[in-house]
Parts: sequence; C-alpha cells; structure tokens
Amino acid sequence: MRILVTGGAGFLGSHLCDALLAEGHTVVAVDNLLTGRLSNLEHLACESRFKFELHDICEPFDYGKVDYVFDFASPASPVDYMTHPVETLRVGSLGVFNALDVARKYNARFLISSTSECYGDPLEHPQRETYWGHVNPIGPRSVYDEAKRFAEAATMAYARYHKVDTRIVRIFNTYGPRLQLIDGRVISNFMRQAMRGEDLTVYGDGLQTRSFCYVSDEIDGILRLAHSDERLPTNIGNPREFTILECAELVLKVTSSRSRIVFEPLPVDDPKQRCPDISKAWQKLCWQPKIDLEAGLRLSMDYFRKCLGAEETPVRPATKGSSPIGTRPKDGAVPIALG
Repeated sequence: MRILVTGGAGFLGSHLCDALLAEGHTVVAVDNLLTGRLSNLEHLACESRFKFELHDICEPFDYGKVDYVFDFASPASPVDYMTHPVETLRVGSLGVFNALDVARKYNARFLISSTSECYGDPLEHPQRETYWGHVNPIGPRSVYDEAKRFAEAATMAYARYHKVDTRIVRIFNTYGPRLQLIDGRVISNFMRQAMRGEDLTVYGDGLQTRSFCYVSDEIDGILRLAHSDERLPTNIGNPREFTILECAELVLKVTSSRSRIVFEPLPVDDPKQRCPDISKAWQKLCWQPKIDLEAGLRLSMDYFRKCLGAEETPVRPATKGSSPIGTRPKDGAVPIALG
C-alpha cells in the first residue's frame, strides 16, 4: 500500500513510519516540524519507498492517491501543547478535517491517534472505552483534551455520513527512543534528571498513578488495530499501574543514580489515576504489551545518554552560508540528511 502518515517526524509518527516500511509499504510522511524533528527520520534518507513533505496539515494538502491515512499530527506533551495551545486546537480540528478529506477522496482507510486524555481525571478505574470521561473543558490541559475529543467526533461523523472506513486508537503513556528529552512527560523528566544527578521532581504526594507502554508494544497494538475491522475507539496501553513515586524509584534503580526525590505542588487538572482496561484490545486484536517498565527503561538508556551528550555539547556559532538554528525550509519535499 501507499500510506500517508501525518506527524511523521514525531515520536510515535516516526516509529510508525519504520513499522509500515518494514511491512513492505510505501510511506509519505507529512510534518510541519513544530514539535517533530527530522533527526527522527534521518535513518530513512536512502529509503526509496519513503518521502518526507514539510507542510502544515491545517492547510489543505494532497500528495496523490493513498490507501491508508494515519493521522498522528499534534503536539502531545504538556510542555508542547501548553506552549502551542492554538496550534494544538487547529491541528485537532482543521488538520483532522483535511486528513479525513484525503481519505475520503481516495477511498482510503483512516486511523486517528487519540489519547487517554479523553478520559480526563477519570471517575472510572481502570478506563474502558465506553467511559465518556471527566474533563475540564476550559482548564489549561483542555486545548489537548478537547482537541482529541473533537477529532474523535469528526472521525465518527465522516464514518457515519461519508462512509470513510475509520479507526480510533486511544494511546496511553508511551515512552522509548525518540521521546523528547524536555517535554514534561514523566519518563523523560525522570531519566534526564537522574542521569544529570539532579533531584527528581514528583508533583503532589506521588501517589497518583500512571501506566507506561514501551514504544514497540504501542506501535504493534496500533498496527493490529489498523488491520482489524474494529471501528470504535480502542485503548492501546499497558494495564500495569505504577504510582509516580514507584516510577521515580525505578528510574533511580535503572540509572544507578544517587539523586534525591523532591516534591512540588500538583499541576491543575493533573489526573489522579490513569490506567487502561485493554480487554477489548485482547479480545479483538489478541494484543497485550510484552515489555515491562524496568526492561523498557533499560532499552531506552542509550538513547537518553546520547540526547544528554548532545544537550551538553556547545553549539558552534553559525557561519556564513549555514542555516540559523530554528529556521525551516519552505513547504515541500526536503532532504532528510541535514549534514
């Protein structure tokens, strides 16, 4: 198949591109690089079945006939969506409509990446797909929560009224290589702090819970959903629940860090519990995660060490003819290998 992946330079989007290429497909990745990074795709520079297009999907686009559209375009970390609130709302609305229009035009299947944030600070635990959520629609996190809830509604509308063949995946906390080092998420924060010998910052009393899914397990679940006939939202995440304090202690163990754990006030609307019920994924997709948190953290160590090394390397001043930091090429196909 020829497959379009929006947000293809992001953490999950780039891993999805790899997996689709491994299945033998041709992949067109689209990203405006607001939060995505070309470094996530550099290893595909010589892959003839892969093409990257620099474009903001909030503007209409069409890169030719495709058989499947995976819409993964959105800021996804608290730091990113609070830094880019309007962009997050736009890509969850206009961007989703444009991606759905491509799928409709070419009679392609469509999969939207939604999120466990649709459940908000849940009153049901663990969260089943039938739970409607407990979300503050005007809080600081609402730009992401409501963008994804709207994206699900738009996807279902196109399925019902335009007969687009759609899928909806609700992704729970995912970690692993290519996760941005400074993005406000639990694993990246703790790994960075521990490896630098800094205090690990735990918000609240640390007894709030999360579940953490290693990236290869997450992508496997997403692809199983993509190839299935299941059209309603499906949780893909790890049902093993950890308190934030337990996660911090495990990071200290894995990194052999002597850092201390310090406590800060809990952010507004931070959910107290977050854990998926994956009964549906097991029954419909025969999927469950294989990699536990300690093993996944160890698999991520080299990546985080490399990121820390790059972070601490002095940046050379720009010389004549070089591109200043932060500039981007114009929209269109761009080379992956940047030198």
